[in-house]
Amino acid sequence: MADAHFDVLIVGAGISGIGSAYHLQDQCPDKTYAVIEAKSTFGGTWDTHKYPGVRSDSDLYTFGYRFKPWIGAPIASAAEILKYMGEVIAENGIDRHIRYGTRIVSCAWSSADNLWTVTTRREGDAADQVLTCRFLWMCQGYYDHQTPYVPDWKGLSDYRGQFVHAQVWDPATQVAGKRVLVIGSGATAATVVPAFCDAGAQVTMLQRSPTYFYCHPNQNELADRLRQIGIDEPTVHRVVRAQVMYDQDVLNRRCVEEPDAVFEDLKTLVRAYAGDDFAFEPHFTPRYRPWQQRLAFCPDGDLFRHAAAGNVTVVTDTIDRFTPTGVLTASGEVLEADIIVACTGFRLTVMGDIPFAVDGQAVAWHDTVNYRGMMFTGVPNLVWVMGYFRASWTLRVDLLGDFVCKLLRHMDALGVAKVEVTLRPEDRDMAILPWIESDNFNPGYLQRGLDQMPRRGDKPEWRHNQDYWREREEIPAIDLDGAEFVYDGQRADRNALQAAE
Repeated sequence: MADAHFDVLIVGAGISGIGSAYHLQDQCPDKTYAVIEAKSTFGGTWDTHKYPGVRSDSDLYTFGYRFKPWIGAPIASAAEILKYMGEVIAENGIDRHIRYGTRIVSCAWSSADNLWTVTTRREGDAADQVLTCRFLWMCQGYYDHQTPYVPDWKGLSDYRGQFVHAQVWDPATQVAGKRVLVIGSGATAATVVPAFCDAGAQVTMLQRSPTYFYCHPNQNELADRLRQIGIDEPTVHRVVRAQVMYDQDVLNRRCVEEPDAVFEDLKTLVRAYAGDDFAFEPHFTPRYRPWQQRLAFCPDGDLFRHAAAGNVTVVTDTIDRFTPTGVLTASGEVLEADIIVACTGFRLTVMGDIPFAVDGQAVAWHDTVNYRGMMFTGVPNLVWVMGYFRASWTLRVDLLGDFVCKLLRHMDALGVAKVEVTLRPEDRDMAILPWIESDNFNPGYLQRGLDQMPRRGDKPEWRHNQDYWREREEIPAIDLDGAEFVYDGQRADRNALQAAE
């Protein structure tokens, strides 16, 4: 017997889970739900990371929810984002639905009962509880919050100083007067390096390859002007959000069509903070085109101001081995450090590494084909929120919130209890490929974990295309009676099936 039953279980109380909970209770107020959260509080990413200066690398006019105006600077600290999320929870009564300190042990679907059985374990007393639900809304993110990715570096155990990954940084750590070696060059490194410099550390940034950076004042002139003339905050949010998304769309297309010109524009923005004579070779000239990996935002050009002032030394090289006092690079340079901070990224997880089964058979996610990056062949009544890499994650939270609620209402109208996606007759000979092409987006954590990810087809419906500007039109227009949807074992569009045969 289940200890509790819900129409919907939302997994995770981070930015995705809280947004999804809002949409569910706003658009489907008759549905019962709970949010299952392993942590003792909400926030997800913004609670996990406590390294110095932790901040967003997306602007909050698009990273914020569409239903809750953002009031503040575009790039926000973790504390500011948590405050914003806390307001969403309190203003909408979401807190009474959240079960903190509850980790999911397993999820099992029964077609006989048309139910998910979700076994959970409380962190405090290790007590198990069995929950059932009609629908699972997976909002737990895409990486392991407990175990970050640390490369298998030779000699790491020989190092006698303090070694820490940024993901598990202790805020009590003092760096003033210390030699701090930061390994990495992405968004996390771009955040901690200026913060360490400001705290009085002697900082070296060791990177295997350079990253593209976008430098800009941490303000939005349009938002400031609209407020100055007395425009209300919901309108400011809507208009500025539209402007930012338009600008991002233009930039994304230019990164593909004229990447060299984009790089020159990015250099110009850097020079506004670092000076006209700032040298980009060899440490700030990436080997890939802009936005093939995440473009790191530098508010007020902080990283480059410190680089130009000589407060940080940049070394572009690989690690030969760790030594008792630091790192020996492949070129023979010795980098000594009191503290070494690894900013080497995440360990990718699919569905939080939770064991899933459908009718007694374990689900191997890599054997499934994804439908628009949110549903999976052979797995009923489940949607996964996987956001965007080249646009704010939350944009897809809002889009999928609308989709799930529309799907749930459609199921009610049909009087059905089960929905799944399946390849259509015209998809029989479709090529089945890895989750994403390396020339589309290829950060290390994704490349390392591709063999865990569901696969994609070579048709638009069977992939997560990472293109918000297409999906904002395509997802609302999905035909829920299309041949890819199966309700209670019957294809939605049986006429299309017969015609194809």
